[in-house]
Amino acid sequence: MSTRRIFARPARIAAIAPYLWMVLFFLVPFGFVLKISLSQTAIAQPPYQPLFDLTAGWPALQAAFAALSLDSFRLLIADDLYVLSYLRSIAVALVSTAILLLIGYPIAYAMARLPPRWQSVAMMLVIVPFWTSFLIRIYAWINILQHDGVLNKTLLALHIVSAPVVWLSTDSAMYLGMVYSYLPFMILPLYATLARMEPALLEAAADLGSSRAQAFWLVTFPLSLPGVAAGVLLCFIPILGEFVIPDLLAGSDSMMIGQTLWLEFFTNKDWPMASATAVVLLILLLAPLLTYDHLQRRRLETR
Repeated sequence: MSTRRIFARPARIAAIAPYLWMVLFFLVPFGFVLKISLSQTAIAQPPYQPLFDLTAGWPALQAAFAALSLDSFRLLIADDLYVLSYLRSIAVALVSTAILLLIGYPIAYAMARLPPRWQSVAMMLVIVPFWTSFLIRIYAWINILQHDGVLNKTLLALHIVSAPVVWLSTDSAMYLGMVYSYLPFMILPLYATLARMEPALLEAAADLGSSRAQAFWLVTFPLSLPGVAAGVLLCFIPILGEFVIPDLLAGSDSMMIGQTLWLEFFTNKDWPMASATAVVLLILLLAPLLTYDHLQRRRLETR
């Protein structure tokens, strides 16, 4: 028996495994969510109808399929609450991602230019916050930003302000929490891309008469765009559906879609509406992912 035949079956299994994982842990759960989004709210357990009873026979399943409707999706478009929640989530995700890129790029660039022995130390400093619970870190910011918190006490002691400043329950506190929580997700892919760049490219640019600024914009930044795209996606996608940070640090004047989804599911017990909200959110998230995949394919084809 040839070596090729021996390794053929394990190779096929290894190739099929990711698809099985996606089917079992993404497509199947998404199918349940989609079915619930097409159902109607009911005072029952679970709080929606119709239910698919496979033991009742084909006529019962036909009746259940016939009872499905798009009412929840129509309400999503008709009600300003949901439309404004989506728009606010997109705006917050865009602004937060832009701030993260402006802060994370210089940090990643500086890390990539450190001597090799110090790069690991810098990497540890970036990763260390992950070792603490996400919720505990957000509660720490509540203690810092509250009316009699550390920040106001420091500002008063330095005579920078004459009265405590309102930091908590504002958009500024929310953006601060977003940037603090997601900054490592922006730095790590940028650092991985910048660290792989050949120093000889910058030397060649200098030999051709480019200044440091010109070499950065003409050589470094274009080559780092894959890292920029990866960092933007890693930050934008989870921020778009973020619930904890806006709920704890932001005000209650306007909610993001994650808060609206939580309200529908746990407070209003409207599972079909919550499921429809989640389905539309997933569709919104597919757009940047498909765009990134298209750009990656084009980049590989041009090599």
